[in-house]
Amino acid sequence: MTVSFSKTDIGQKRQLNQDFVFSQDEPVGKLQNLYIVADGMGGHNAGDFASKYTVETVVREIKGSVETKTFRIIGKAIRVANELLRAKAREDVKLYGMGTTIVVATVENHQVEIANVGDSRLYIIGEDGIRQITRDHSLVEEMVRMGGMNKEAARNHPDKNIITRAVGARDSVEVDFFTEELKHGDIVLMCSDGLSNMLSDEEIESIVSMNLPLEDKAQMLIDSANNNGGKDNIAVVLIDDFGK
Repeated sequence: MTVSFSKTDIGQKRQLNQDFVFSQDEPVGKLQNLYIVADGMGGHNAGDFASKYTVETVVREIKGSVETKTFRIIGKAIRVANELLRAKAREDVKLYGMGTTIVVATVENHQVEIANVGDSRLYIIGEDGIRQITRDHSLVEEMVRMGGMNKEAARNHPDKNIITRAVGARDSVEVDFFTEELKHGDIVLMCSDGLSNMLSDEEIESIVSMNLPLEDKAQMLIDSANNNGGKDNIAVVLIDDFGK
């Protein structure tokens, strides 16, 4: 039985919480469960509208999907959300330029299937250490991939928040997909950059590896990010496929 815990926090510096999460351990449409993190961007109110609207649209589309393959179900839902978000931005000048990251996951038969746009992340943490499965769609990550910067420098780079892909940014959206096997003891962490920019992978691994309930681990992650500066909103979803 897959169990999860999710939470968002405004952080220490922001006036609005533009992060939005969805977490359901029971079936959603043809999927056995569904977990989403979205981190909105845009002017006053536009970012929080973008993340909430996108997540709600994706959930609705997945519930009503006639597709049978997981990635087709999720991919089509994200593309519909992109189209509708673009239409909303055209209707209301205050929403112009808004967008959101999104990372979506579902777990079945000890396998996690993931879709990603932007720089919100999915990690797997267990006996093999901490592994970042998603790849950030960001300017700084492109520099890392080309060998122009190391990971530690990237985490503190002034341009680290410039993303190269987002839902709502263009008329079409390119989605990355990943499939990973889960071993007994593995914990899946989904988060916005308000967590990953404030904590190193080693700090995240240390907390998630503790023998504590998911709720306590999530709160410790949020508290640690805030203690390190809390410069952005923080979103956390923790998933235990084996239901400890």
